[in-house]
Amino acid sequence: MDSTQWDERYSTSELIWTGQANQFVERHLADLAPGTAIDLGAGEGRNAVWLAQRGWSVTAVDFSQVGLDKALRLAAEHDVTITVERGDATTWSPPGSVDLVVLSYLQLPQAQQRIVVEHAASWLAPGGTVFVIAHDRSNVTDGYGGPPSADVCYTVSDTVDALAGLDVTTAEIAERRVDTPDGVRVALDTLVIARRPT
Repeated sequence: MDSTQWDERYSTSELIWTGQANQFVERHLADLAPGTAIDLGAGEGRNAVWLAQRGWSVTAVDFSQVGLDKALRLAAEHDVTITVERGDATTWSPPGSVDLVVLSYLQLPQAQQRIVVEHAASWLAPGGTVFVIAHDRSNVTDGYGGPPSADVCYTVSDTVDALAGLDVTTAEIAERRVDTPDGVRVALDTLVIARRPT
């Protein structure tokens, strides 16, 4: 979808997604010492706000201004401050190095995925972390929910390849339990975490 379509999707008064941070963000980033962070493809800002609550200086980047406006409201509701910037995830870049880049379900065509992941890695300060969680390609046939097109889904191997030069600490297909009217289903996500050597 383009930015206009996302603006339309985010135009409801309610949050499209939950206001709670992604479960894998919470699980894997809670113990990181706060610094500067980029939430790339931030949407309505749930992960950015969660990071800000933990002392991070966060910039939320998205190409939907409507989504970013909702992120600012969510931050205000939680009594934290975030910076927002409207930009294309494939071309945007921060003014300097950062300590953390979060890519959470930024589902792009495969060629653009590599560009975005490589860019994110290049922004890291020594010791900085890049965190990738996305619908895995295997989810299309073997999991629940997510995009029906494999082209916009990730794989662990492709993501790790795009992070060459970093120390990969986690690289797995993570199972995410989803409550549905028909019971619990399992979604399959690419989860990759890597750090720039100090």
